Amino acid sequence: MNNRIDAVYARQSVDKQDSISIESQIDFCKYELKGGSCKEYIDKGYSGKNTDRPRFQELVRDIERGLIQRVVVYKLDRISRSIIDFASMMELFSRYNVEFVSSTEKFDTSTPMGRAMLNICIVFAQLERETIQKRVTDAYYSRCTKGFHMSGKAPYGYNLEPTVLDGINTKMMVADPEAAERVKLMFEMYAEPEISFGDIARHFAQQGIDFDGKELQRATLSNLLRNPVYAQADLDVYEFFKAQGANIANDAADFSGMNGCYLFQGRDVTERKNADLKDQILVVAPHEGLVSSETWLAVRRKLLSNANFGGTNKAKNTWLAGKIKCGNCGMGLMSTNNPAGYSYFRCRKRADRGSCAGCGTLRVREFEESVYDVMLYKMGEFQTLTDGNPMKANPKITALNVELAQLEVEIEKLLDTLSGANKTLLSYANRKIEELDTRRQTLIKAIANMSAEAISPEHFNRISHHLDNWDNADFEDRRLVVDGLISQIRATSESVQIEWKI
Repeated sequence: MNNRIDAVYARQSVDKQDSISIESQIDFCKYELKGGSCKEYIDKGYSGKNTDRPRFQELVRDIERGLIQRVVVYKLDRISRSIIDFASMMELFSRYNVEFVSSTEKFDTSTPMGRAMLNICIVFAQLERETIQKRVTDAYYSRCTKGFHMSGKAPYGYNLEPTVLDGINTKMMVADPEAAERVKLMFEMYAEPEISFGDIARHFAQQGIDFDGKELQRATLSNLLRNPVYAQADLDVYEFFKAQGANIANDAADFSGMNGCYLFQGRDVTERKNADLKDQILVVAPHEGLVSSETWLAVRRKLLSNANFGGTNKAKNTWLAGKIKCGNCGMGLMSTNNPAGYSYFRCRKRADRGSCAGCGTLRVREFEESVYDVMLYKMGEFQTLTDGNPMKANPKITALNVELAQLEVEIEKLLDTLSGANKTLLSYANRKIEELDTRRQTLIKAIANMSAEAISPEHFNRISHHLDNWDNADFEDRRLVVDGLISQIRATSESVQIEWKI
């Protein structure tokens, strides 16, 4: 006896006059079923560029449970506009013997010609989506060059207020008096040769001033000081960006020294816009600049000449770099030398802003030796557990697999109850199955992630070799060992917590 049901799927990105409504789609599909019963799956406000839609994913799960015999849509692009996604769906339908029907495009998916015609249509559906994307991109860059505020919150120091530009409703940035003064102070401080990011961050921390509820971070400050939105754009700013290879949307005459600028990502640029100005788009904006061009350019040139700008963060002082964190605040610990020549770990947050008690006294070499001893012991335990085969056992993966097996059994029991169940029991069973399947998918993903991070036999042997020959292992070999075994270390002079990967 076939207890499978028909499914109707409908999707609409947005309500538009030239788009068919959800209700009309459902009516077309039900006509195709000639009055037969069905389960409706509706995604309103979701694009067809991918299949990441809640009700569509529910439909997929019902297909995988064997509950669906036929899927009916108004048009095939309701499923997806991506040929890759659609091909995957066709494979899923075939695997579970599910028929696919488009009520306006008559396809027989059981024949080679039908499948070929289906693929041709989805190619054109994808072409339509890419054409729409190009029109949206063109409109975006057109608005960019006219000085419109495109999206997102205003940079620190400004608020957004409604305005009309070229007859179009948009928003303009207006200076927030208190925040604007802080921005000016940041630029004035950093323009001084001896002032660093840390000096500025400490100044505001000591004043008890936070930014969006947090203390000023170096990354935030770095981005702020590079942003031309604050510059009073004059001919000097124009010449600077021109020399850096930026595409300037305005004539030189528009750089009057009053307005700020917008810097937009160029069409074909993959670099970060604040790190490389070549082919970026600079536009004179309607808002007032806060910082004189002289100060802004002095700051920018200092940033460009900074030896650390664009450099690597490759560890060189300790093979624990990137793994060791302050046990109090969680920020990274860095290695510093005292006048006597000893290396100590120091909390970055305490060094930058003085707002953490720090990690206490931790000598780098002594701490490295203790971590090596613990890694050696941990590796010995792991080898005993796995009999020298790292793929044989992982307690965390084993526990997840046990839970997954229990879930599978429970789902099977519930599926058995569906046959001949009354309406109340059917509703309960379906709801419970959905809950269990959500947890099941979470477990599968967690197991896959852990398995991907598991130590391969080759990697396992390399780690063992380096541990056994630690005195002869070079810096990068030691980095490989700690990266393979440890996720994170949180340490103070009073306590050490190690989060292991094995």
